[in-house]
Amino acid sequence: MLSASLPPWSEWWAVMAEFRMPSLGADMTEGTLLEWLVQPGDVVHRGDIVAVVDTSKSAIDVEVFQDGRIAELLVDPGATVPVGTVLAVLDGKNVDVPEAPSDVAASGAAESPQVARHRGSVKASPLARRRAAELGIDLASVHGHGGVISVADVEAVETHAPTREPATTSEPAPAPLDHAAGDPAVADHAAAMRRAIANLMARSKREIPHYYLQTTVDMSRALEWLAHENAERAVSDRLLPAALLLKAVARAAREVPEMNGFLADGVFTPEKHVHLGVAVSLRGGGLIAPALHDADTLSVNELMSQLKDLVSRSRSGRLRSSEMSDPTLTVTNLGEQGAELVHGVIYPPQVALVGFGRIVERPWAVNGMLTVHPVVAVTLAADHRVSDGHRGGIFLAAIDRGLQSPQNLQEGEA
Repeated sequence: MLSASLPPWSEWWAVMAEFRMPSLGADMTEGTLLEWLVQPGDVVHRGDIVAVVDTSKSAIDVEVFQDGRIAELLVDPGATVPVGTVLAVLDGKNVDVPEAPSDVAASGAAESPQVARHRGSVKASPLARRRAAELGIDLASVHGHGGVISVADVEAVETHAPTREPATTSEPAPAPLDHAAGDPAVADHAAAMRRAIANLMARSKREIPHYYLQTTVDMSRALEWLAHENAERAVSDRLLPAALLLKAVARAAREVPEMNGFLADGVFTPEKHVHLGVAVSLRGGGLIAPALHDADTLSVNELMSQLKDLVSRSRSGRLRSSEMSDPTLTVTNLGEQGAELVHGVIYPPQVALVGFGRIVERPWAVNGMLTVHPVVAVTLAADHRVSDGHRGGIFLAAIDRGLQSPQNLQEGEA
């Protein structure tokens, strides 16, 4: 007989929730749980990072998407499980932040991000605390991406720190991770990433009826505007052409919504928000395309700042799950690598991809007079199930129009 104090089954189920291995891209079928950043009993809120998951491409900080208290952790660190596997159970009732016990900091036990914020203490995972102790690093000097210090953050400090005496421990500290090119583990990971990319691109070309368009855009006004904007800025604060290119694409996607959204089960769903996936080449080889969220509403300054941060975290393996799961349209820019033209392959379930080449000087006719202008080749790969060449041409024209009036791209819009 059930106790009278227990809620009815339907009520109990309504307040309990499952936290599952997320899908962090169309090419992901499984993931390896590297770290839990929470323990049973911890209170979490929407957007908190609760775990670190390794995919074939990168280690990703995984966020929780609802408030609750961690009731149970069901998967141990090191386990590889399919997408959709239940990793933890959350209790959605009584999620007020508790008073932190006085011995938590001294014990080094894991804390929920909220409890740590409440007490003003350093937020770090249990493994990060242990690794910091082994390396003799003060956690107060470590910057945690996403607000929680992880092992990777600690080891990044060690990589750039001057030689120091190791902390005294009862056991010898483990050897630092070897990221050399000859490391078999690194080679295996690079091969797995290449296979994942190849499989996804093969699926894209097999299943998506691509069509391709190309145009050449005069960049004279855009570069003049950038030169004027950067004249009084410190080098570290200067804007790059990439910020204007991304903003022009984001604005054009609002004008031609057939390029911004997802096709699933034969049904296209346009997205209200423009989350630009930005293709980033990784130092060890490979490619990843995390999202710049709400790119159409950001100012060029904000886009530049967020782009720098996104590229940095992509290459150090500190991306968030939300940045990997919801790009609505991808942009690839191979100009820095010297390529003048790139024809991309669509990332399913997206329906379009924009490519930018290198800005080059070319003969250009203006009002019947031949001169030399800086220009860039812009390409579009789009899904014929959702749009056609007419709409694709309008989309490219919208990008061109935005770059001819760069001052209008400067401010963000709600």
